[in-house]
Amino acid sequence: ATVMFLVALSFAYFAKALSGSYMKSTITQLERRFDIPSYLIGVIDGSFEIGNLLVIAFVSYFGAKLHRPKIIAVGCVLMSIGTFIIALPHFIIGRYEFETSVRWVVNSTLNPSPCRPDSLANLTEDGTLPQVPASGCVQTISVVGPVFGYLLGSLCAKIYVDIGFVKMETITITPSDSRWVGAWWLGYLIAGVITLLSAIPFWFLPRSLPVSRPEVPEKCTPEQTSFIKGSPLLKHKYSADEHTSFIEMAKDFIPTLRTLLAHPVYLVYLCVTIIQLNSLIGMVTYKPKYIEQHFRQSASKANFLMGVINIPAVALGMFSGGLLMKRLKLNIMGAAKFAFGTSLIGYILSLFFFAMSCENAKVAGVTLSYDNIEKISYDKHPLFTDCNSKCVCSSSDWDPVCGENGITYVSPCLAGCTTSAGSGKNTVFSNCSCVGVAGNYTASTGHCPQKDDCDRMFPYFLALSVITSFIISLGGTPGYMLLIRCIKPQLKSLALGFHALATRTLAGIPAPIYFGAIIDTTCLKWGQKRCGGIGACRIYNTTAYRLYLHMYYSVVCESLFLISPNIQHNLKKISVRKCDLYRLLQNSTILNTSISKAASLRSFFQSYSS
Repeated sequence: ATVMFLVALSFAYFAKALSGSYMKSTITQLERRFDIPSYLIGVIDGSFEIGNLLVIAFVSYFGAKLHRPKIIAVGCVLMSIGTFIIALPHFIIGRYEFETSVRWVVNSTLNPSPCRPDSLANLTEDGTLPQVPASGCVQTISVVGPVFGYLLGSLCAKIYVDIGFVKMETITITPSDSRWVGAWWLGYLIAGVITLLSAIPFWFLPRSLPVSRPEVPEKCTPEQTSFIKGSPLLKHKYSADEHTSFIEMAKDFIPTLRTLLAHPVYLVYLCVTIIQLNSLIGMVTYKPKYIEQHFRQSASKANFLMGVINIPAVALGMFSGGLLMKRLKLNIMGAAKFAFGTSLIGYILSLFFFAMSCENAKVAGVTLSYDNIEKISYDKHPLFTDCNSKCVCSSSDWDPVCGENGITYVSPCLAGCTTSAGSGKNTVFSNCSCVGVAGNYTASTGHCPQKDDCDRMFPYFLALSVITSFIISLGGTPGYMLLIRCIKPQLKSLALGFHALATRTLAGIPAPIYFGAIIDTTCLKWGQKRCGGIGACRIYNTTAYRLYLHMYYSVVCESLFLISPNIQHNLKKISVRKCDLYRLLQNSTILNTSISKAASLRSFFQSYSS
């Protein structure tokens, strides 16, 4: 039964981590598919935690006294149902339609002209199309989960959203296009099935795990003895086998919570982790999007790099932190100093991200003027000028083409193109009056490459990202060991549960929302919904994007360092006798291993799959 429980729990952690990380990998796909801004995506991502808030504190408190395996099974089933519901909109709404002037036709002579001088009646006074009314072993497995989540996100991002419903040869955009939407729904179906399967073994597990007496450690916490049948140290107030009334347990909840919050170290540590997770969750949520927009990588590649480079670095940091703490035999004060030191070093290294700039894409009428195509400027530029004055174009369309002069134009019409040849991705627009290259006024579909400076900077960004993530993660395990060692054993379950509740409420939910709102302020060109209103952003001011994102991260980190010294101050007030007692408990090999696993596991999930 013990082996069965460990296997089942490992699989459940894998499923949970995979679902959480896959959610973050689909952010840009959902933005484009449903034409919504980043802050609204933050609301969706944050809502992933709302269900936890309703039950997490009570489950943490009553879970130790009830049938734990069945409670876990119910949680897995509910999470599986929620994952299936996320994918449901794909099957109940119409197919994805993106803005394009390109048509898939066999005879290229039938191609319509991008410049339509006779279509003035179809446009409103501001140059936009009329609005259409709206219709309608546990440790290892837990690390593998987020890796597979992002790899699954990378795979699905390569597959077109309506695969199986449309002919792929008629799709005129590529995964690197800002209009591309991958099969985001497919990953949710896979994650839902995996999560549902993870619930099955728990229904067949006993309420308590029988363990022979020689295998029970000499020193056990009440939390261990409450789940191990036949333990000689079963002294907890409510053991797993005692049928204590719900009312009796509920009466003890508020006084127990009050005692917990009166603990100075716990309270300060709670404040510190809330601040730290605000910056961490915000950065992790939008890091793939940042890689896409700033370094002009596809969503598939950004998710792949997160899965195979960044997350393993974080996991290695967590485990290395626990190993160093054991080898160096750090006491409770040493753990606090170690966690503070790694955070400080990581913060200093993160300042170098400000210098890793990448020039914005050259888009006429957006990042540069039609009159001066040599200098990038973020002033408001007009989309309409003399070269396209004879064409009646929509200013809301986003159908970029690359001119022979190396400049990207918002649409073939705004590039002044009057004819086109070819079909699909091979379409070539001709007689483009705004391109202005002597003897050659053609343009092709998609953005102009312009990736030389980005390609040179990108490897340095990845290297610094990995090093910074590793160093910051080193302090994760010592931080949790600090929490566990200075909390009374009978309060540990509630302490960890309330910690998860507070961090989800004050970090997991709001951080993606206001980070998304900050990102939205850097948008240069918004898409427009078919039913009217602002859609997804098409191109960002990458300079402002970089500065705002890292500047806010730095401000949050600075406030963290103002609070952290209070932990060390409060630790000195704790009696040496109390901490010595907890250290004696930690010296047990089995207990020390269990707490290290729990610390690494909880820190990792708080960071990457909350």
